[in-house]
Amino acid sequence: MVFGSIISSPRWNLSLQQVLDLANIYLENASKSADPDIVLVLCHDTEVSLSQVKKGIKHKEDREMREGIGSLYIGLGDLLASKGHRVEAQAFYKKSEKWG
Repeated sequence: MVFGSIISSPRWNLSLQQVLDLANIYLENASKSADPDIVLVLCHDTEVSLSQVKKGIKHKEDREMREGIGSLYIGLGDLLASKGHRVEAQAFYKKSEKWG
């Protein structure tokens, strides 16, 4: 990777809201892509971002953030279901129940 030795990823310096916003951007771009491989990569990036947010709010009662996580899980489920990944979609739907 070209950027690996020149620019480090500032992802871990982002606020939880910024990471949630980034997850939304990944999901939005995944839904616009016609390339199934790119869709899966962007869905993975969405899930990684969600994991970071979940860890950050683990012991907090931030209703807006929790609803955002739930909505993203539903969005992931919807997108994957529309691409024929029904098992994965169901897993995301199940995760959404905890959060939103």
